[in-house]
Amino acid sequence: ANDRALTIRKLADPQSRPEEFLQPGHVTPLRAQPGGVLRRAGHTEAAVDLALMADFQPVAVMSTIFDENGELASTPYLLDFAHRHGFKIATIKDLIAYRRRTEKLITLEAETLMPTRYGDFTVYAYRSLVDNNPYIALVIGDVSDGSDTLVRMHSACLTGDVLGSRLCDCGDQLDRSFQAIAAEGKGVIVYIQHHEGRGIGIIHKLKAYALQSQGLDTIEANHALGLPMDARDYGIGAQVLYDLGLRRVRILSNNPQKRVGLEAFGLTVVEQVPIEGPTNPHNIRYLRTKRDKMGHTIHLDGNEEDDGGKSENVEKGI
Repeated sequence: ANDRALTIRKLADPQSRPEEFLQPGHVTPLRAQPGGVLRRAGHTEAAVDLALMADFQPVAVMSTIFDENGELASTPYLLDFAHRHGFKIATIKDLIAYRRRTEKLITLEAETLMPTRYGDFTVYAYRSLVDNNPYIALVIGDVSDGSDTLVRMHSACLTGDVLGSRLCDCGDQLDRSFQAIAAEGKGVIVYIQHHEGRGIGIIHKLKAYALQSQGLDTIEANHALGLPMDARDYGIGAQVLYDLGLRRVRILSNNPQKRVGLEAFGLTVVEQVPIEGPTNPHNIRYLRTKRDKMGHTIHLDGNEEDDGGKSENVEKGI
């Protein structure tokens, strides 16, 4: 305990030098995402945010509490524990709500009307103050009237959206999202350019294509490159929707994590609307991987031919 306490004090000291620490050491260091809980609704970000809000160094210590049976403490147990010991207690949701009231991590850079083959959309170009990345929102109708609004959070896919790749269903899903929103006469598509390849970027995605042509699936290829299965976060995208006046959304997605991601940042997701494109021999194994390993709600008829995995790709998790 003494060694851990000393290590923590040294880590919190801005004068400490890397050579003063041995690895592995007495604590497990974690790095918070820039932007804190408004970018990623995680415990690490929440701990560092609290330190910054108290005008301390951006360093915090996290500890897990177990109950008398050695199980991870439940929320009722923690509430009682805090009451018995005179501790204050807050949730990540509380912290997100507070920071959203007092801070804004996006700025609106441009707004223009854009006629499309689906109808006339107003385009809002936002910029993230965290990492300078653009977020493009295409809006049709009045989306700030408080009603349930159809929304698509679309991760950019150059190969599928632009080049017509048959290795994924991304372009088809974008097309069907436009059609669904245009048919309702109201809705939003948020196009997130830096989410290419589930957040790994176009170059790494193409490297993963090569691995998948050798038989790996989309997840195995990412891991073989030393990359995560999914590197995306939805905090800034949720802020864009919030800034446009949305509070209750119907999310066009097969990915349950998108629903979780938006709900974590204060939006009410009243419905997850499946949006499936056509299958073909080139993308069938990829779709099965998303269904079986990533929990996506994809319905396959089981009659599509499998190409043996040679065409499996690292397209984003829609």
